[in-house]
Amino acid sequence: MTADEAVAPPPTGLRERKKQRTRSALVRSALDLFTGQGYDHTTVDEIAESVDVSQRTFFRYFANKEQVAFATQDSAESHFFAALCARPAHEAPLAALRGAVLDAWSTMGDSVEQLVPAELHMRMYRVIESTPALLAVHLRRTAELEERIASEIARREGLDVSVDPRPRLLTAMFGGVIQIAGKLWGAGDDESTDALRDITAFHLDHVGPALAENWRTEQ
Repeated sequence: MTADEAVAPPPTGLRERKKQRTRSALVRSALDLFTGQGYDHTTVDEIAESVDVSQRTFFRYFANKEQVAFATQDSAESHFFAALCARPAHEAPLAALRGAVLDAWSTMGDSVEQLVPAELHMRMYRVIESTPALLAVHLRRTAELEERIASEIARREGLDVSVDPRPRLLTAMFGGVIQIAGKLWGAGDDESTDALRDITAFHLDHVGPALAENWRTEQ
């Protein structure tokens, strides 16, 4: 054994790589089916068969059909939260949120594309928005993510989130902007992440004036 071999990190095992490929294949196939024929019309058996695995194998990776539907959302949300935690400590809370979400949209492709093409992830976002069962889950997940964000903002600012209302108020406002941006993007013709990023930036840049300025025009 050479010195380089002695210090080199061990390669990922064959079994682990096979598991990662199977999971990615299940996600890719599931999202293809969901976006092609609808979430409600897709069964676990169809997803498993399309990857040439058994239903039992599917359930080794996902508890249910809902969980696989949100697999890329999990990746995107984790990517955003990591970006928020990495923002400079001197940034004001809203600036940190704006920087994190725009950075996340700019680099999310690398994270998501470990599972599926970014374009498929974006099309799945529209399926979630238009499927009542998935939208209900999405709203619950959003509330949970907003609580994590509020706690992180409070930590950055040295505040007690259970006493000071500002982190939750700011996070609720931020979540509203993201929701509006998502709806406008979903109603448009451009399915790219760049389009969603631009819409999000435009609305975040209007938050300050919307809250602080007098909207009445002079007569």
